[in-house]
Amino acid sequence: MNSQQTIFRLTISCADRPGLVAAASGALFKTGANILEAQHFADQLGGMFFMRLEFQSDLSLPALEASLEGLRADGMTVNLRCAGDPQRLLLLVSKFDHCLVDLLYRARIGELDANIVGIISNHDREALQTWIPEHVPFFHLPVTPATKAQQEARIKQVATETSADLIVLARYMQILSDDLSAFLEGRCINIHHSFLPGFKGAKPYHQAYARGVKMIGATAHYVTSDLDEGPIIRQEVERVTHADSPEDMVRKGRDVERRVLAGAVRAHLEQRVIVDGHRTIVFGD
Repeated sequence: MNSQQTIFRLTISCADRPGLVAAASGALFKTGANILEAQHFADQLGGMFFMRLEFQSDLSLPALEASLEGLRADGMTVNLRCAGDPQRLLLLVSKFDHCLVDLLYRARIGELDANIVGIISNHDREALQTWIPEHVPFFHLPVTPATKAQQEARIKQVATETSADLIVLARYMQILSDDLSAFLEGRCINIHHSFLPGFKGAKPYHQAYARGVKMIGATAHYVTSDLDEGPIIRQEVERVTHADSPEDMVRKGRDVERRVLAGAVRAHLEQRVIVDGHRTIVFGD
């Protein structure tokens, strides 16, 4: 197989029935594609089938799309992307910038197949105390209760003008309105500084300390109009002890938040996540 061929990623979801793996692989075989990776899951309880395929082909994206019309006609939801086409990321952040810095670094070294097309913050550059690459546009959009609607309208405008494929709330500490949540649904990931469900409100690590917890964590999920209840993509935990101060928990929390958010963003970019109602199917790498 020619190593210069393009790599594509294909996801499929539909009602489960016999012959689905054969149908998908057969459709690709007819185009001369070489399958590099294949994973599938049949949900016995929900009656749904999910599949992710990574393959090489010398055909163009439009030609491959046309070759998969038979699968769509057979009731399958099909999504196809070229793996070599970086997606466009728009990052939102408030004062806590550890997740922002981590994503900028991972994108710079090529760990994330993405281009950062903008950073939005309700604080100015000086408050972030973070080096931001000169080629990345920075949008300072302060917000008050009286200006929230106008500020969110500007966020939607920036997302549209930058053609953002994915919006990441990298510790953006503002509650989104139902209108903005609906606008971003399916293409916005948030990092929550708790292992959901967990301590809500301000200073979650201080609440955890007061309760004497032995484990803290972080949760990355898709944004919906239900606050912090969107489909969960990734979660991790970090053990703590009675000897850990609130500051120790904050430090450990920063580390787990970075890992969880980066893992969720990478899984989304590589089409390893399929949303199934309130759940997600996440195929591992």
